[in-house]
Amino acid sequence: MRIDTAKRISAEIMKVGQSRVWMDQNSIPEILEAATRSDLRVLIRRHVIQVIPRKGNSRYRTRKRIEQISKGRRRGPGSVRGTRNARSSEKTVWVKTIRAVRDELLKLKKQGVIDTKIYRKYYRIAKGGSIRSRSQLRTQLKSAGIQIKEENQ
Repeated sequence: MRIDTAKRISAEIMKVGQSRVWMDQNSIPEILEAATRSDLRVLIRRHVIQVIPRKGNSRYRTRKRIEQISKGRRRGPGSVRGTRNARSSEKTVWVKTIRAVRDELLKLKKQGVIDTKIYRKYYRIAKGGSIRSRSQLRTQLKSAGIQIKEENQ
């Protein structure tokens, strides 16, 4: 029997791929003499033909990296991949901003600091994107002459 045929049949017997079949180079004449599957089974039992163990990839480095990230390491500018908008979308940032500003406006209206007319005016300004934070809203209201107490913050 030819070596490649013996390898193929041995792979079938051992239920592995041909690349995982190992043959003892010192016993090549014995393998060539084998004529049947039963002869190959005998060689397998005698460890002339063996299965090469499956290769595994170590998870050590990955686990170590994940542990470091969980501690807050490996997060500097050199590790940042993707644009700012890829990491947190423009829409998400906008929703967080506008909700905060509208919440502040509603709070001031309920406290009686601003009336409905001023509320609607600044609501529209906020919607236009001119106000980027609660503090900027307070600053604009103060510059417009509206008195806001420090306890309201």
